[in-house]
Amino acid sequence: MHKKLIKITKKIRIGILGATGMVGQRFITLLENHPWFEIVLVAASPQSAGKTYKEAVVRRWYMAKPISEKVRDLKVKAVEEDFDKITKEVDLVFSALDLDKEKIREIEEQYASAGVAVISNNSAHRWTEDVPMIMPELNAHHLSLIDVQRKNRGWKKGLIAVKPNCSLQSYLPVVYALKEFNPKLVSVTTLQAISGAGKTFESWPEILDNCIPFIKGEEEKTEKEPMKIWGAGCPVISATCIRVAVSDGHMASVSVKFEKKPNLEQIMEAIENFKNPLQGLDLPSTPEKFIKYFPEDDRPQTKLDRDYENGMGITCGRFREDVNGSWRFVALSHNTIRGAAGGAILIAELLYKKGYLK
Repeated sequence: MHKKLIKITKKIRIGILGATGMVGQRFITLLENHPWFEIVLVAASPQSAGKTYKEAVVRRWYMAKPISEKVRDLKVKAVEEDFDKITKEVDLVFSALDLDKEKIREIEEQYASAGVAVISNNSAHRWTEDVPMIMPELNAHHLSLIDVQRKNRGWKKGLIAVKPNCSLQSYLPVVYALKEFNPKLVSVTTLQAISGAGKTFESWPEILDNCIPFIKGEEEKTEKEPMKIWGAGCPVISATCIRVAVSDGHMASVSVKFEKKPNLEQIMEAIENFKNPLQGLDLPSTPEKFIKYFPEDDRPQTKLDRDYENGMGITCGRFREDVNGSWRFVALSHNTIRGAAGGAILIAELLYKKGYLK
């Protein structure tokens, strides 16, 4: 995954909160051999505390890659009970906690207050006023909110930043690439993989040969979170979120109404020439080409295209005019890489490059 191996003299010490779950496991695979970051600590519930990591995930390691040798024998610490020990050993934690939202907010604020940078995969702080919600290619400039956050809270080193929900990662970058045409109304149906629910086919046999037309909380997140990322001029979004029998990869079927309707050539040019603001920063997880357009009628496909750019890129296709004057298209992203752990790691890399991690 790490194409740009820029060496630093001392790696940032990383802890993972909620390390035994699906997203926690994905963090472990993606951070293996990272040129800037090193996992030194894994933490989870009291039930896993005291075990080695490989013992804690026995018979429930969901990744295709084996557990990193650097992590497998680490003793799992308890997120709350071992707080003092953890905060002395890490510079940054990735939060993949699966708890009540109020409890997550409390825990993340405690860690940040202790001088630890917190990058959260959870929704608990997405609407906290002084916490930036970052999709780096779209709103990297929102990181400046951390200066306000630190001033408000009296933090010197600690911080909290969050990544947005996985359901909007596939379609929002494509709509954003067409920003010059003033998109006004977006109607989207997401077809979301079971790993987004922390499930596999073995643990969720009911999903086989099935679709579930409701995912609690997803439609609200899909409709509202873009407003914080996009800011002024964000289009109105209407969403339907469906769980489908796919292991990884969230697909979206999208219809967009523009104030200044583009033609197909203009759409293709805008996507092809989308200027990724991260280019030139040499962040290890940055995709070489952020958005890829497929001219074929049957692409993107989940199985074929979810791993585009090591799972950090967005693919799209099937652009066609609707009878109501809108443009329709299909888009795809990898939900546990771009939409979860990989997106959070990219935020951390950006924070490091901008001088927020010491």
